[in-house]
Amino acid sequence: MRRRLLAVLMVLMGVAALLLCVPLADAYARGRTEHLLLQRRSEAVRFADLADRMRTAADRAELSAEIGRYAQLYGAGVVVVDSAGAAVARAGTGPAAEAAADAATDAGTGTEPAAGGSAEGAEARRRALTGRSTDRLPTLRPWGPRTVVLAEPVGRDERVSGAVLMAVPTGAARRDVTVRWSLIAAGAFAAFAAAALVAAGITRWLMRPVLDLDRAVGRLTAGSLQARAVSDTGPPELRRLRQHFNTMAEAMADSIGRQRDFVADASHQLRNPLATLVLQLENVEPHVAPGPGLAEHGRALDEAERLEELLDGLLALARVESGTAEPADEDVSRAVRDRMTAWAPVFRAAGVELASTGLTEGLRARALPDAAGRILDALLDNAVKFVPRGGRVEVRAARAADGSAGAVVRVSDDGPGVPQEQLPLLLRRFARSPEHQNVPGSGLGLAIADEIARLSGGRIDVRGNDPHGLVVELRLPSPPAG
Repeated sequence: MRRRLLAVLMVLMGVAALLLCVPLADAYARGRTEHLLLQRRSEAVRFADLADRMRTAADRAELSAEIGRYAQLYGAGVVVVDSAGAAVARAGTGPAAEAAADAATDAGTGTEPAAGGSAEGAEARRRALTGRSTDRLPTLRPWGPRTVVLAEPVGRDERVSGAVLMAVPTGAARRDVTVRWSLIAAGAFAAFAAAALVAAGITRWLMRPVLDLDRAVGRLTAGSLQARAVSDTGPPELRRLRQHFNTMAEAMADSIGRQRDFVADASHQLRNPLATLVLQLENVEPHVAPGPGLAEHGRALDEAERLEELLDGLLALARVESGTAEPADEDVSRAVRDRMTAWAPVFRAAGVELASTGLTEGLRARALPDAAGRILDALLDNAVKFVPRGGRVEVRAARAADGSAGAVVRVSDDGPGVPQEQLPLLLRRFARSPEHQNVPGSGLGLAIADEIARLSGGRIDVRGNDPHGLVVELRLPSPPAG
């Protein structure tokens, strides 16, 4: 979002810079063109006055000398024509002189201006022969035009006896425009760079509390109830939002804490009288006569023991949820080896084969302390309960092939499995398949394992095995580099 906001601000500032510097550059080009017109028009007026006073050969020689000196000094081309368009005097060489000569071509003959000539120059000559001076030139820009033609009538009103045509090089004026445009562009770039720095600072100032809130929400979602937004910068609205978020987080943490404390306290308080009840039922058993009463006594004892397991599960879940331990680096390979060794006698006693189909050495992950071992305990306990005698349970630990996690521990079996539509229910608390309601357990084992995986930054995935059975995969994140 910060990059998008900065991009929007940069585009707006770029447009603003263009809207300011383009009209300024165009205004200077027009002003420099007007300045050139005024300068050269004053010379054209002087030449027109000399031509108007021309009566003798000496006057013609004086006019020719004046326009010659001017043409040599400025590199311009000057042509003086009479009312019929015939050239009276001419001075200058090169492209400027050719442009002046082209402009002096008699339009009445129907000929077009010569190659390199100017239609604007021919129009200026026609205007001058009707008594009108050139009052506008094409705007000069760095790329052209290279010469401009202006005309001044000789005489006034009905006494117009000719015209003075001047083809003026624009090199000096175009250099001035180029220099000024370069300065304007440099100024615009410097202003844009300064504005970009200010925009970057403003963007950081605006986005810092937003990013801080985003991180706090992420930590809160991951189960860290102590996560708070700490940034105290930004606009007043975002500061108020931070305060409201922290207040909400405090209230939520307090509510969840009270709920967990209640579950833990209730579980703990109920365990003692329940243990006493189980003990009393066991002590009463020798005194119950064989028959229906003894069978009912056995069922009551089984239910009491099941309730004791349920309370133990609730207490374990409350401890996991309220735990304050931070994730750390864990040796997953070692944890898998240790737990398989510990569970091997249990599986032998149940008549179920426990095998390792692949164990990557040096496999590490970032998780809560002993998370891999505790979760594997829950998965193996679940497998030994539901896989019938003669079945097989395989454990595999390896690095994730898709790079989505640091370690993947997979426990698969060939037991009866669970229908596809019931798979999402396995990680829920107290969830039991209708076919397995009579299997001992509280229904909290996989839920506790899933909570430990979630608090470790990982997850547990459940799917069916082929042709039957269940596959449970534990994915834990990689430890930080270095």
